[in-house]
Amino acid sequence: MANLVERVAGQVKARFLAESSGHDWHHINRVWRLTRQIAAEEGANQQIAELGALLHDIADWKFHGGDDSVGPRQAALLLGQEGAPASLIEPVVDIVATISFKGAGVATGMQTLEGKCVQDADRLDAIGAIGIARCFAYGGHAGRLMHDPDVPPVMHQTAEAYKASKGPSLNHFYEKLFLLKERMNTPSGRALAEARHQVMTDFVEQFLAEWGES
Repeated sequence: MANLVERVAGQVKARFLAESSGHDWHHINRVWRLTRQIAAEEGANQQIAELGALLHDIADWKFHGGDDSVGPRQAALLLGQEGAPASLIEPVVDIVATISFKGAGVATGMQTLEGKCVQDADRLDAIGAIGIARCFAYGGHAGRLMHDPDVPPVMHQTAEAYKASKGPSLNHFYEKLFLLKERMNTPSGRALAEARHQVMTDFVEQFLAEWGES
C-alpha cells in the first residue's frame, strides 16, 4: 500500500508544486492528511481513500474547458502506469469523477465511504481561513472581481450554469462555501466543519462592514 501511495504522491507533487490558483500540491497534501484522519475515524479503506485524495484534482474541470471526464481518465492512466490493479483503479476513479461541487441545486453524493471521506476532506480545505485564501486566489487567477454589490449571488440549479458562472469571488461564499457545512458526509467531517464555517461567516461580516454594506 504505502509504496503505491508514495509513488503516486511523488508524481502529483511534481506536477502541482508550482500551481498558483489554490489547487496546488499543498492543497492536495492537506486534503490527503485530512482524508487519512477522517478515513481512520470512519473505518474506511485507507488505500482507496488516500489515492482518491491524491488524485482528486489531477485534472480539474475548471482548467480543462469544463470537461469533467479528463480527471478520471488521467487518474486511471496514472494508476495503470503504476501497476495498480483494476479492483483498485475503479473505486479511485469513481471518487475523482464524482467529488466536485456542481451547484447549489445539484446533488453530488458519494456512493462509497472512501469517497465520502475524500469529499469531506476536500470541502474542509475549501472553508475556514485557508478556504478564504483559496477563494480569492482562484478569483484572481480567473480574472474575477473581489466583490460587486450590484451582482447578486446565484444559487445555480444545474452543473452547466455553475460552470458558466463568472460572478465575483465574494458571491462564491453564498453560492458554495456557506453550504458545505451541511453537506458533510461523515460525523468526523461535520465536527471539523463547525469552526471553519464560523471563521468564514465572521470574515464575510467584517468584509462587508469595511466595504460599507453593513
